[in-house]
Amino acid sequence: MSGGSSINGTAGPEPILAEALAAIAADIDGAFDALLPVPGDARARLVEAMRYACIGGGKRLRPLLVSCVAAMYGVGREPAIRAGIALESIHVYSLIHDDLPCMDDDAMRHGKPTLHLAFDEATAVLAGDSLHDFAFEILADPATSPDPFVQVELVRTLAHAAGWQGMAGGQMMDLVAEEGGFDLQAVTRLQQLKTGALLGAAVEMGAVLGKVAPEGRTHLRGYARDIGLAFQIADDLIDHEGDADVAGKAVGKDAGKGKETFVSLLGPERAREQARMLVEQAIGHLASYGEKADVLRAVARYIVERDH
Repeated sequence: MSGGSSINGTAGPEPILAEALAAIAADIDGAFDALLPVPGDARARLVEAMRYACIGGGKRLRPLLVSCVAAMYGVGREPAIRAGIALESIHVYSLIHDDLPCMDDDAMRHGKPTLHLAFDEATAVLAGDSLHDFAFEILADPATSPDPFVQVELVRTLAHAAGWQGMAGGQMMDLVAEEGGFDLQAVTRLQQLKTGALLGAAVEMGAVLGKVAPEGRTHLRGYARDIGLAFQIADDLIDHEGDADVAGKAVGKDAGKGKETFVSLLGPERAREQARMLVEQAIGHLASYGEKADVLRAVARYIVERDH
């Protein structure tokens, strides 16, 4: 891989994961296509922008985590895909808003122009807002779960992960981080919120669909926590050493803004060691699940091997 940012020297997923990623990408793209028809009126530009942002991009790791955990507890594919669509809608909305000039001011996302450049800033804001609302509309639909208690817990889980106690709070910390002075503890907390919260929600929502009691989710939460931090360390390494053409987005941004990251605080080699340790810990949390968790194990390994 370009620049050596892969922690273990390879960038491709294992066959079991490659197959799962291809299947979830097809399912998620198909669902977005079906659920977001372009209307024949003045709203068309808005829905076209939503489709531009949602269809044909991203790794779909979050929906994959939902579907894998749900499948371990005997949940059918369709409810898991719908929950994954909701989660991915929140993720995509956050990227649309993060890319705006008032936030990270990025020009490329998933190898194509960011939404506000492909359309315009106002449309980008509305597309993000609409995807945010769309997520909760999907979760509250009986087609996702006929059980109102499951619906409410899905909504609560995603709302908590997306708001000030989760992703949005992490983004605020990230903006403040540009002023400098963050230590390792603060950077870890920032990334647990900004990146880890939605990954944690993905695992949690799969368990919610499976009607697993909160006290029965301890190992899954540990897994999610560890892969969340490993994911961000890998992102920091990609930003530090990666190839923009491979990553599909700008690299070197953190250093340019003077932000403290795992790489700037630990150095590349110690950061790699920390990520490897987190992956081993994450896999250890899955010991009791047997072969049913093989894809989750492959996800953990891939998170630190990817180049984008």
